[in-house]
Amino acid sequence: MNVLLMNFNFDIRVLLLDKVPRQSIIISLPQHFCKIKDHIFAPSSDMMYGKNHATYVDPKGFNEIREGISRPNHFRGVATVVTKLFNIVTPTNAYFGQKDAAQCVLIRRIVDDLDMDVNVQIMDTVRERDGLAMSSRNVYLTSEERGKAHVVYQALCAAREVFESRYSRGMEELESNDLQEVVLNILETEPLITEIQYVAIDDLETMQPLTKVGNDGCIVSLACILGSVRLIDNIVLR
Repeated sequence: MNVLLMNFNFDIRVLLLDKVPRQSIIISLPQHFCKIKDHIFAPSSDMMYGKNHATYVDPKGFNEIREGISRPNHFRGVATVVTKLFNIVTPTNAYFGQKDAAQCVLIRRIVDDLDMDVNVQIMDTVRERDGLAMSSRNVYLTSEERGKAHVVYQALCAAREVFESRYSRGMEELESNDLQEVVLNILETEPLITEIQYVAIDDLETMQPLTKVGNDGCIVSLACILGSVRLIDNIVLR
Protein backbone atom coordinates (compact mmCIF):
# COMPACT_ATOMS: atom_id res chain seq x y z
CA MET A 1 0.00 0.00 0.00
CA ASN A 2 1.26 3.46 -0.91
CA VAL A 3 0.17 6.30 1.34
CA LEU A 4 0.39 10.03 0.75
CA LEU A 5 1.08 11.74 4.07
CA MET A 6 0.05 15.38 4.03
CA ASN A 7 2.76 18.04 3.94
CA PHE A 8 3.16 19.14 7.55
CA ASN A 9 3.33 22.90 7.00
CA PHE A 10 0.35 22.91 4.65
CA ASP A 11 -1.74 20.71 6.91
CA ILE A 12 -0.98 22.74 10.04
CA ARG A 13 -1.65 26.02 8.26
CA VAL A 14 -5.08 24.85 7.13
CA LEU A 15 -5.94 23.52 10.57
CA LEU A 16 -5.01 26.79 12.24
CA LEU A 17 -7.42 28.69 10.01
CA ASP A 18 -10.16 26.51 11.51
CA LYS A 19 -12.61 27.76 8.87
CA VAL A 20 -11.66 25.54 5.96
CA PRO A 21 -13.58 22.25 5.59
CA ARG A 22 -11.20 19.31 5.78
CA GLN A 23 -12.53 18.12 2.42
CA SER A 24 -10.81 21.13 0.87
CA ILE A 25 -7.43 19.81 1.99
CA ILE A 26 -7.97 16.79 -0.25
CA ILE A 27 -9.47 18.79 -3.12
CA SER A 28 -6.57 21.26 -3.17
CA LEU A 29 -3.83 18.62 -3.31
CA PRO A 30 -1.55 19.19 -6.30
CA GLN A 31 -2.48 16.92 -9.20
CA HIS A 32 0.99 15.37 -9.43
CA PHE A 33 0.60 14.09 -5.85
CA CYS A 34 -2.74 12.48 -6.58
CA LYS A 35 -1.21 10.35 -9.35
CA ILE A 36 1.01 8.40 -6.91
CA LYS A 37 -1.38 7.72 -4.05
CA ASP A 38 -3.68 4.85 -3.16
CA HIS A 39 -4.95 6.58 -0.04
CA ILE A 40 -4.63 10.03 1.52
CA PHE A 41 -4.31 10.29 5.29
CA ALA A 42 -4.77 13.82 6.68
CA PRO A 43 -5.49 13.54 10.42
CA SER A 44 -6.40 16.48 12.61
CA SER A 45 -4.21 17.60 15.48
CA ASP A 46 -6.76 16.21 17.98
CA MET A 47 -6.54 12.80 16.31
CA MET A 48 -2.75 12.75 16.61
CA TYR A 49 -2.25 14.20 20.10
CA GLY A 50 -4.50 13.56 23.07
CA LYS A 51 -4.64 16.00 25.97
CA ASN A 52 -2.31 13.81 28.05
CA HIS A 53 0.22 13.21 25.26
CA ALA A 54 3.70 12.97 26.83
CA THR A 55 5.84 10.75 24.57
CA TYR A 56 8.23 12.07 21.89
CA VAL A 57 10.89 10.69 19.59
CA ASP A 58 13.98 12.83 20.20
CA PRO A 59 16.73 12.12 17.61
CA LYS A 60 20.26 12.83 18.80
CA GLY A 61 22.33 15.42 16.99
CA PHE A 62 19.70 17.06 14.79
CA ASN A 63 19.35 20.16 16.95
CA GLU A 64 23.03 20.84 16.21
CA ILE A 65 22.84 20.78 12.40
CA ARG A 66 22.33 24.11 10.67
CA GLU A 67 18.58 23.73 10.07
CA GLY A 68 18.17 22.46 13.61
CA ILE A 69 19.93 25.52 15.02
CA SER A 70 17.53 27.73 13.06
CA ARG A 71 14.50 25.75 14.26
CA PRO A 72 15.04 24.42 17.81
CA ASN A 73 13.18 21.15 18.56
CA HIS A 74 11.73 21.07 15.04
CA PHE A 75 13.19 17.66 14.32
CA ARG A 76 11.82 16.17 17.54
CA GLY A 77 8.38 17.16 16.25
CA VAL A 78 9.07 15.68 12.80
CA ALA A 79 10.43 12.43 14.23
CA THR A 80 7.45 12.08 16.58
CA VAL A 81 4.71 12.76 14.06
CA VAL A 82 6.28 10.58 11.35
CA THR A 83 6.74 7.70 13.80
CA LYS A 84 3.09 8.02 14.83
CA LEU A 85 1.93 8.17 11.21
CA PHE A 86 3.96 5.09 10.29
CA ASN A 87 2.58 3.21 13.30
CA ILE A 88 -1.00 4.14 12.45
CA VAL A 89 -0.88 3.56 8.71
CA THR A 90 1.85 0.88 8.42
CA PRO A 91 2.60 1.79 4.79
CA THR A 92 4.77 -0.24 2.45
CA ASN A 93 6.18 2.89 0.81
CA ALA A 94 6.37 6.46 2.09
CA TYR A 95 7.34 9.38 -0.15
CA PHE A 96 9.19 12.52 0.92
CA GLY A 97 10.58 15.43 -1.09
CA GLN A 98 14.32 16.14 -1.28
CA LYS A 99 13.68 19.87 -0.72
CA ASP A 100 13.66 19.19 3.05
CA ALA A 101 17.08 17.53 3.01
CA ALA A 102 17.57 17.22 6.77
CA GLN A 103 14.06 15.83 7.17
CA CYS A 104 14.82 13.13 4.59
CA VAL A 105 18.01 12.13 6.40
CA LEU A 106 16.14 12.11 9.71
CA ILE A 107 13.31 9.91 8.46
CA ARG A 108 15.72 7.37 7.01
CA ARG A 109 17.55 7.41 10.34
CA ILE A 110 14.48 6.71 12.47
CA VAL A 111 13.29 3.97 10.10
CA ASP A 112 16.70 2.26 10.36
CA ASP A 113 17.19 2.85 14.08
CA LEU A 114 13.69 1.78 15.11
CA ASP A 115 13.50 -1.17 12.67
CA MET A 116 10.41 0.10 10.88
CA ASP A 117 9.21 -1.98 7.95
CA VAL A 118 8.79 0.99 5.62
CA ASN A 119 10.44 1.69 2.29
CA VAL A 120 11.29 5.40 2.34
CA GLN A 121 11.34 6.94 -1.13
CA ILE A 122 13.01 10.32 -1.53
CA MET A 123 11.59 12.16 -4.52
CA ASP A 124 13.39 14.83 -6.51
CA THR A 125 12.51 18.42 -5.66
CA VAL A 126 9.73 19.69 -7.92
CA ARG A 127 10.69 23.07 -9.33
CA GLU A 128 9.10 25.97 -11.13
CA ARG A 129 10.35 26.75 -14.64
CA ASP A 130 12.94 29.18 -13.32
CA GLY A 131 14.27 26.65 -10.79
CA LEU A 132 12.54 27.86 -7.62
CA ALA A 133 11.62 24.88 -5.44
CA MET A 134 7.86 24.50 -5.18
CA SER A 135 6.63 25.27 -1.67
CA SER A 136 3.48 26.44 0.05
CA ARG A 137 5.54 29.41 1.28
CA ASN A 138 5.99 30.77 -2.24
CA VAL A 139 2.48 32.26 -2.23
CA TYR A 140 3.71 34.81 0.34
CA LEU A 141 6.28 36.25 -2.08
CA THR A 142 5.33 39.52 -3.75
CA SER A 143 5.49 39.61 -7.55
CA GLU A 144 8.83 41.43 -7.36
CA GLU A 145 10.23 38.92 -4.87
CA ARG A 146 8.95 35.99 -6.91
CA GLY A 147 10.76 37.38 -9.95
CA LYS A 148 14.06 37.33 -8.04
CA ALA A 149 13.61 34.06 -6.12
CA HIS A 150 15.33 31.97 -8.79
CA VAL A 151 18.65 33.27 -7.40
CA VAL A 152 18.40 30.60 -4.67
CA TYR A 153 18.63 27.72 -7.16
CA GLN A 154 21.11 29.66 -9.27
CA ALA A 155 23.46 29.80 -6.29
CA LEU A 156 23.17 26.05 -5.72
CA CYS A 157 23.80 25.31 -9.40
CA ALA A 158 26.97 27.38 -9.22
CA ALA A 159 28.21 25.10 -6.44
CA ARG A 160 27.42 22.08 -8.60
CA GLU A 161 29.47 23.52 -11.47
CA VAL A 162 32.47 24.01 -9.19
CA PHE A 163 32.10 20.46 -7.84
CA GLU A 164 31.76 18.85 -11.27
CA SER A 165 34.73 20.77 -12.73
CA ARG A 166 37.16 19.79 -9.99
CA TYR A 167 38.87 17.06 -12.05
CA SER A 168 39.51 19.40 -14.97
CA ARG A 169 41.28 21.64 -12.46
CA GLY A 170 43.37 18.73 -11.18
CA MET A 171 41.54 18.42 -7.85
CA GLU A 172 40.06 15.27 -6.31
CA GLU A 173 38.80 17.11 -3.25
CA LEU A 174 37.40 20.55 -2.63
CA GLU A 175 37.43 22.65 0.50
CA SER A 176 33.88 23.00 1.80
CA ASN A 177 34.56 26.69 2.30
CA ASP A 178 35.10 27.08 -1.45
CA LEU A 179 31.63 25.69 -2.23
CA GLN A 180 30.12 27.78 0.53
CA GLU A 181 31.75 30.95 -0.80
CA VAL A 182 30.39 30.36 -4.32
CA VAL A 183 26.83 30.11 -3.00
CA LEU A 184 27.18 33.10 -0.69
CA ASN A 185 28.64 35.29 -3.41
CA ILE A 186 25.61 34.77 -5.65
CA LEU A 187 23.04 35.17 -2.87
CA GLU A 188 24.68 38.41 -1.81
CA THR A 189 24.11 39.92 -5.26
CA GLU A 190 20.34 40.01 -4.63
CA PRO A 191 19.27 43.05 -2.56
CA LEU A 192 15.87 41.53 -1.77
CA ILE A 193 17.57 38.81 0.29
CA THR A 194 17.55 40.44 3.71
CA GLU A 195 19.23 37.59 5.60
CA ILE A 196 21.28 34.52 4.74
CA GLN A 197 20.73 32.20 7.69
CA TYR A 198 23.17 29.54 6.54
CA VAL A 199 24.89 27.81 3.67
CA ALA A 200 25.88 24.31 4.78
CA ILE A 201 28.06 21.64 3.18
CA ASP A 202 27.09 18.37 4.85
CA ASP A 203 27.46 14.61 4.71
CA LEU A 204 24.82 12.86 2.61
CA GLU A 205 23.98 10.30 5.29
CA THR A 206 24.21 12.27 8.52
CA MET A 207 23.89 15.99 7.66
CA GLN A 208 27.05 16.57 9.71
CA PRO A 209 29.32 19.33 8.38
CA LEU A 210 32.21 18.47 6.08
CA THR A 211 35.54 20.26 5.78
CA LYS A 212 36.41 18.61 2.44
CA VAL A 213 34.27 17.18 -0.36
CA GLY A 214 35.47 14.36 -2.61
CA ASN A 215 33.99 11.43 -4.50
CA ASP A 216 31.47 10.67 -1.75
CA GLY A 217 29.78 14.00 -2.48
CA CYS A 218 27.71 16.16 -0.16
CA ILE A 219 24.49 18.06 0.32
CA VAL A 220 24.70 21.81 -0.21
CA SER A 221 21.76 23.38 1.62
CA LEU A 222 20.77 26.91 2.46
CA ALA A 223 18.16 29.03 4.17
CA CYS A 224 17.58 32.70 3.49
CA ILE A 225 14.96 35.38 3.95
CA LEU A 226 13.70 36.87 0.69
CA GLY A 227 11.52 39.85 1.55
CA SER A 228 9.73 38.41 4.56
CA VAL A 229 9.65 34.77 3.40
CA ARG A 230 12.03 32.08 4.61
CA LEU A 231 13.17 29.92 1.70
CA ILE A 232 15.11 26.67 1.98
CA ASP A 233 16.64 24.61 -0.78
CA ASN A 234 19.45 22.16 -1.40
CA ILE A 235 21.29 20.27 -4.07
CA VAL A 236 22.87 16.81 -3.85
CA LEU A 237 26.39 16.56 -5.27
CA ARG A 238 27.89 13.17 -6.05
